[in-house]
Amino acid sequence: MNNQLTEITVVRRQSAPRLEFEAAAIYEYPEHLRPFLSEAPALPGVYIFHSESDTLPLYIGKSVNIRSRVLSHLRTPDEAAMLRQARRISWICTAGEMGALLLEARLIKEQQPLFNKRLRRNRQLCSLQLSEQKIEVVSARSVDFSHEPNLFGLFANRRAALQSLQNLADEQKLCYGLLGLEPVSRGRACFRFALKRCAGACCGQETPQVHFLRLQASLERLRVVCWPWKGAIALKESRPQMTQFHIINNWLWLGAVPSLDEAATLVRTPAGFDQDGYKILCKPLMSGQYEIIELHMDCRQS
Repeated sequence: MNNQLTEITVVRRQSAPRLEFEAAAIYEYPEHLRPFLSEAPALPGVYIFHSESDTLPLYIGKSVNIRSRVLSHLRTPDEAAMLRQARRISWICTAGEMGALLLEARLIKEQQPLFNKRLRRNRQLCSLQLSEQKIEVVSARSVDFSHEPNLFGLFANRRAALQSLQNLADEQKLCYGLLGLEPVSRGRACFRFALKRCAGACCGQETPQVHFLRLQASLERLRVVCWPWKGAIALKESRPQMTQFHIINNWLWLGAVPSLDEAATLVRTPAGFDQDGYKILCKPLMSGQYEIIELHMDCRQS
């Protein structure tokens, strides 16, 4: 009898995921959206769920295969609220994943869809700057993050930057006093040294030079990469039947053109630092996986 009960329990546990899958598989697509499914291309790009109002989209997404991604949205019961409000689906094809990422970020920021996480230009963006054996919080409003050396981390505001520095000090046993996180008396041990949470740079147990080098090493993973080109560049992205040149300057995507002859229509010098563009572009550009063409032309300030 006990063996039978054990077997029944095992069967039920194995069946639960299958029942969940079957519930999703039999989900009915909204009738009014079905015509758009057959037309959706199996190509990279951005897709948009529209409500009755054309001024406020419901959702903007991106994929290397628009059709597959749109179908996966429609097969998810949890998204029923959005689907009930959707009246049509549109899409914009790109030459590849990079173009889809960049276009999606721009459209979300510009159009603020109802079901997307809101993307806004952060006017309080801060970073940690290391210079002359000291560290301080600097703002993107006063420092050009695209070209200023020795910046570490991108933070929503000053408070977040200081909290990150404090966490780093706790991990590495750095001195709060030498980091400017709390007052310190020259030659006297700080409170955290007594708790063995500080290596003693405040009281001579560690030299300021060694303390600084440890701080520098621990910050390296957060380094903000300076824009490495003299001006704007074109990133080439291609697939069969489509080629795009993404025009980029100071980590800001200025747009895409089908040929370099049209690049001059987009080239300009951005007025500020684009955090979203930096996060999308930095690693791919520095990895060498894309063909990069430097654009030697005059730039106008935006």
